[in-house]
Parts: sequence; C-alpha cells; structure tokens
Amino acid sequence: MRIGIDLGGTKIEGIVLDHEREVAQKRVPTPRDDYDATIAAITALVEQLEADAGASATVGVGIPGTISPATGLVKNANSVWLIARPFGDDLRRALGRDVRIANDANCFAVSEATDGAGAGAAVVFGVIVGTGTGGGVVIRGHAVTGAHGITGEWGHNPLPWPDPSEWPGPPCYCGKTGCVETFLSGPGLATDFARSAGLVREAATAEEIVALAAAGDAMAEAALTRYERRMARALASIINVLDPNVIVLGGGMSNVMRLYDNVPRHWTEFVFARGPQEEVTTRLVPARYGDSSGVRGAAWLWNDA
Repeated sequence: MRIGIDLGGTKIEGIVLDHEREVAQKRVPTPRDDYDATIAAITALVEQLEADAGASATVGVGIPGTISPATGLVKNANSVWLIARPFGDDLRRALGRDVRIANDANCFAVSEATDGAGAGAAVVFGVIVGTGTGGGVVIRGHAVTGAHGITGEWGHNPLPWPDPSEWPGPPCYCGKTGCVETFLSGPGLATDFARSAGLVREAATAEEIVALAAAGDAMAEAALTRYERRMARALASIINVLDPNVIVLGGGMSNVMRLYDNVPRHWTEFVFARGPQEEVTTRLVPARYGDSSGVRGAAWLWNDA
C-alpha cells in the first residue's frame, strides 16, 4: 500500500493506492499560515487513510516548493509558511516513519510517467500550465531533482527566441522579466489578451479567451495563436536540452485541446534535432489523471516499494 499526499494552498488531498487501484481518498482544508497545524493535519490525514484502507502504507508528499539539498529546509514555496522550515524532518517525527517528499510538479510527472499518459517512455517531461508554470523530469520511472532541487523549473527561464515585442517582457514575481511563466500561465494569456485589446475590450480569463476563439473572435484567436507559438518555442528549448520521448501537459491550460496539434506543428521550426527527412517524434499529450496526477505521483514516490 502507498499513501500519496498533495499539500495545496487551500486543501490537502490524500489517497491510498494498492498497486494502481485507489482504495481510499480524503480531502481536508489546509491550515493556511499555520505550520504546526499543517504538520498535524497531514499526520491526522495519514492515520485516517490507513484506517480506511485497513493497512499501513508508505507515505509520499508533494509540496508547492522543494526541500533544499544544502539545508534540508523548504524553499521556493508559494505556501510561504513552509519556507525555511524543516518540513521533512518534522513530518517524519510526527508520523514515526520515513517519508519521501518532492515538488508537486515532480509528483505530477512521476504519476504520468508511471501509469499515465507517459507510461513506458524512458524520458518524460511533465508540464503544469495553470496559475503558474512548472515542470518535472522523470527518467526511467524516477524523478530527477538535481543539485539544487530545481530540475524542470522551466517557467523561470526567459522565453526563448523572443520577438521584439516580447522583450524584455512582463515582470515576474521571481524578480526577473520575460519568464516563460509570465507568458504561458493562465494569467499570462489573460494579460496578453488585455494588452492587445487595450481599451477596446473587457478583460477576459484564459478560459473565456479559449471560448471566444472557438466562437470565431479574431482578437481571442490571435492571442491564442501567440500563446501556441510561445509554448512551442519554450518546449523546443526543452527538447533541445532533454530530448524527452513524451511531454505531458497538466493544469488548466492543458484542457485546451487545440494545443496538442498546433504546438508540435510550430515547434519543428525551433527543434535542433531535425535532420533531412526527419520528424520530431516527441509526443505532446494531455495528462491521463488530470487534477489527480499530483497526489498519485506522491504515492508513486515509493515506486520501488
């Protein structure tokens, strides 16, 4: 039995997997801004899941940040009450057992590489494009974290091959400008549409822009086409470095089905690997498990158990 925990900003989700079969599931509210209560809530959730499953289990946890290999403390977390805290050590002490912890995007990638849309592929790049833009790398079933625990954080690289109008780009919360996240997140699409429409149109969410484009709205269609080309350039840079077999999309923007045809069509212009009469064979696919991929991937952190 494997327990997966997905620690989110508003909810903590847990599941129990028996091989690939889900045998128990529960969600509880996240005690925002309260570190000790967060540890207690996860501990209680694990105990309840084991009671529901009728068996003890390994525990894997996905967090919105990462554990620094240098200090053992949480960093880069948008749930700021976790930052600079020894989350792994405290949770292990509370549960009385070993716990495996990973970035939530890595958990997403592990889930989809294990028994999801990337199952059977040697190299999988998992992408989350929603409120933010994150990513994770899985090679032969194992997440790669790297020397600083930031492998796959493509969202905080600059948008590659920028047009003059895209440089220096929008400001990012990380302190830089022109990050991939500022263009490819849902809010990034909405901001680009608002900027292009000026005072002519009301602001629209990413979901509304997609619907407007499908209905034939010219401004929305232009914004979505720009988005597709930007995603193609950003993912081409990943293909040039990592050369994955499969790229799996998750997050709210992954529900835009036209991306799966249009982005690969655009990225052929930028992928270095093409030779004479050679096609780019990397597949771009939607996540099999959608919003549940993160919590399933946390359970699969123990895929050698």
